[in-house]
Amino acid sequence: MKNLVLACAVIFATFSSHASEAREMLFKADERPETWCLAQNIYYEARSSNLADQAAVADVVLNRVDDRRYPNTVCGVVRQGKKNTDGSMRRNMCQFSWYCDGKSDWPRDMDSWVNAQQIAYLMLHLNRYRGITEGATHYHADYVNPSWASSKQLVGTIGLHIYYRWID
Repeated sequence: MKNLVLACAVIFATFSSHASEAREMLFKADERPETWCLAQNIYYEARSSNLADQAAVADVVLNRVDDRRYPNTVCGVVRQGKKNTDGSMRRNMCQFSWYCDGKSDWPRDMDSWVNAQQIAYLMLHLNRYRGITEGATHYHADYVNPSWASSKQLVGTIGLHIYYRWID
């Protein structure tokens, strides 16, 4: 009985420790704006896909941040698109379609949102999963065939997306 109580205490302490770490990774937009933008992109671009694909979507954003052809911040990359004369985003004219589709950008599936936040935190602050796309700066869903794909170098398929990089 003593061993059972001790084992339960160890298991509880382990789960409590991991739960505490997970809670620390959750954040609000004003606390970690760059991580928030990355989490939004993971959520809207890949929430129904596997971990590798979600990390790959985030890796593309970070690769773009490091590429002189794109804005040099995560939010700049995620929110890149054509604007109307009044400064508002032009509908359906963004790098990531969810950002200017006219719908709310507030996540509704909280489990997927927590997961996206955790991946974003791990990638931005702990460098976890970085490089999974081998330098890809573009991707598309596996059910579309965009005109730009033939002008890029194919990296490969991860989950529900096909990844490409510039041909330099």
